[in-house]
Amino acid sequence: MFMRSKAFFCLLVLSISTISFNSMAQSKEQQKVDSVFLKVKKQFNAKQADSLYALAGDEMKKVLIIETFRNICVNQLFPLGKIQQASLISFQNNKIATYKLTFSSGNILQLLISLDDADKLQLFLFQPYKEPPGNKTVLAPTSNPLKTDLDRKVDGPARAYIQKANTVGLSIGIIKDGNISTYGYGETAKGNGKIPNADNIFEIGSLTKTFTATILAYYVNDGRIKLSDPITKFLPDSVAANPALDDITLLMLSNHTSGLPRLPEDFFTHVRDAANPYKDYDLALMYSYLKHYKPTAKLGGQYVYSNFAVGLLGTILEHVSSESFEQMVSQMITQPLNMTNTAQHLSLFQKPRFVTVYNEDGTETEHWDWDALASAGALNSSLNNLLLFAAANMAKPTTRLTKALALTHQLTYNLPPKVGLAWHVITVDGVDYYFHDGGTGGSSTFFAFNIEKNIAVVILSNAAESTNAVGVDILKQIQ
Repeated sequence: MFMRSKAFFCLLVLSISTISFNSMAQSKEQQKVDSVFLKVKKQFNAKQADSLYALAGDEMKKVLIIETFRNICVNQLFPLGKIQQASLISFQNNKIATYKLTFSSGNILQLLISLDDADKLQLFLFQPYKEPPGNKTVLAPTSNPLKTDLDRKVDGPARAYIQKANTVGLSIGIIKDGNISTYGYGETAKGNGKIPNADNIFEIGSLTKTFTATILAYYVNDGRIKLSDPITKFLPDSVAANPALDDITLLMLSNHTSGLPRLPEDFFTHVRDAANPYKDYDLALMYSYLKHYKPTAKLGGQYVYSNFAVGLLGTILEHVSSESFEQMVSQMITQPLNMTNTAQHLSLFQKPRFVTVYNEDGTETEHWDWDALASAGALNSSLNNLLLFAAANMAKPTTRLTKALALTHQLTYNLPPKVGLAWHVITVDGVDYYFHDGGTGGSSTFFAFNIEKNIAVVILSNAAESTNAVGVDILKQIQ
């Protein structure tokens, strides 16, 4: 009864980053998806399978030929009757919209839709309707003493999150008025009774990209590379020979204007473990894809969030330094800041403090492993360490590291969303913050700071349920 293909599955597995706030105004991307959905509804109710198929993008058409699509529509979907009611349930990662549909037959389903770079259907998936996660029947434990005004302001948003049935643990850190406050909620693993503390280690997903951008800025300031350098300067001759790569620069890789897709079209053909999708994508596969790459988005002038682009940037920086991504992070960032619990590969001493992770349904899942795309999301860190990183980002640029951090804050893309080097700018009740979030199959991260106000909020969760609403709500309370 439901349509599913490899292309559709691909988008559902991957959840690293970026920017989705239900509390913010409707984004342009959401408006685009809503517009296409209205066309879908019209053609569906008219039982026009071919017209529906015309809304599909190239990727969808590659895996679902029109004859198959017609059969599914005629034999499985159209018998449901007309779509009588439709409501948007969620818009995840500024990409995937989920609609609740009520049909004239009385059936209720949910439809997941996302668009490709040409605003054509990339994800078009009917599923049984899932009620939003319920709440825990028992109050989740917390280390929050609820004594100060800040304690109480944090507790409301945190409690709303941690009481959801599909969430497990939450670690929150705040820098305000020169003071640091940390809070733990829930558990580091279901049933163990251990409240997360500021030294527990979490996957941070796409927040890793800001570390990659810092390394890029560090080398730019040292004069070893330029933001305007073409990527072909650092690629093997056999890869650089592809003329489609000629005008892509290092800057474009970092601010998501390279035109490179979110992930290579062949990425999921190499996934051996759907719960650990990045493990097997190596440098040979990356170069093989780039040799035959053909652009699908406008170069330099269009924002297309790309894990692949930042993964490629990391491999280029490794070429420049002759060191691994993890070694560069250690030497340039974590050692100078004494961030002793931040790494791609955890030591035997660190692993006992690594939290167990849970997917969107609240089921235990795997930690992610990384190969060629490590610089897009491979780091693990603790709340205490990320608060050190936040403080360094807000410090005056007097050292090589803080000067590099300052360079990452300079805007390089001024259309929505505004982007520096990896950092995005969000506005909360009129106040601008440098921001990045992160997510893996079993974690969610929120990181935002304002230098002038000397405010930073860092949130780590060991569940895939997004923490963005929690972060935004706390910012509204404390700014």
